[in-house]
Amino acid sequence: MADGFSPQGAAAELAPVTPKKSARVIVVGNEKGGAGKSTVSVHLCIGLLRSGLKVGAIDLDVRQRSLTRYMENRMRWIRSTGAQLPMPEIIRVDASDERNLDMAEAEERERLETSYKRLQASCDIIVIDAPGGNTFLSRLAHTYADTLITPLNDSFVDFDLLGDVNPQTLEVIRPSFYSEMVWNCRKQKAQTSRRPIDWIVMRNRMSPLEARNKLKVGEALNNLAKRIGFRMAAGLSERVIYRELFPTGLTLLDLTEHQSSVNFTMSHVAARQELRDLLILMRLPEMSGQEIGF
Repeated sequence: MADGFSPQGAAAELAPVTPKKSARVIVVGNEKGGAGKSTVSVHLCIGLLRSGLKVGAIDLDVRQRSLTRYMENRMRWIRSTGAQLPMPEIIRVDASDERNLDMAEAEERERLETSYKRLQASCDIIVIDAPGGNTFLSRLAHTYADTLITPLNDSFVDFDLLGDVNPQTLEVIRPSFYSEMVWNCRKQKAQTSRRPIDWIVMRNRMSPLEARNKLKVGEALNNLAKRIGFRMAAGLSERVIYRELFPTGLTLLDLTEHQSSVNFTMSHVAARQELRDLLILMRLPEMSGQEIGF
């Protein structure tokens, strides 16, 4: 089922239906958990809302539901404190219970298309939090992307999400299954729409030190970017504050609001700048003429 809430409420081939007027779709996806997809999704939603855009969100992570739970916590905070915080409209899309594969995929396709059409009628931006695995819903969501953001923990442990490299020369041996899936989605999107997929890989949890491993990861990623065609973003540093804010539903962009009990520090200023840098690097046409609102 597809379930949703908003500030007024509580919360074959994979080619999507593209309406004549459509919102820009930002898919936050990879095939590994623990890379910060939901943290990125939540902060993108609030950052874009604070910049004057109308934002909707679709939660496809059928196991964790981190985005949905985060926004439910946010709604509880708003109701308990009376704070005036921006809220996206969010829709949760569940996996099908059908045992027949074709019927299950048809049902999931209909749920995602229905949710997309509902949000595109009123939103400038739709953020889709994709599941951390190779599922039909995840593959289908990637075909909707105008911008694809792939968070990646900054180490060779997670590097094989994108491809294999020679450990001595750091030359690319082969792209990964995920990279091939993105490539296929790009081809399908080119056949059904004139809007290409802009793929951005985020180096999350980067060390502040210029360690040898950090430099090698950077070189390997640059080689891979040239081979399979993505842009690099510095991403979000490892900060305890992201985990501490989850129970309240607040984000780094809400810490100076009335009723926030978190002391605003220079570390939080630096974290906000990382988010600003990401929005600037994304080059969203919808942000043209808009000031970043934090």
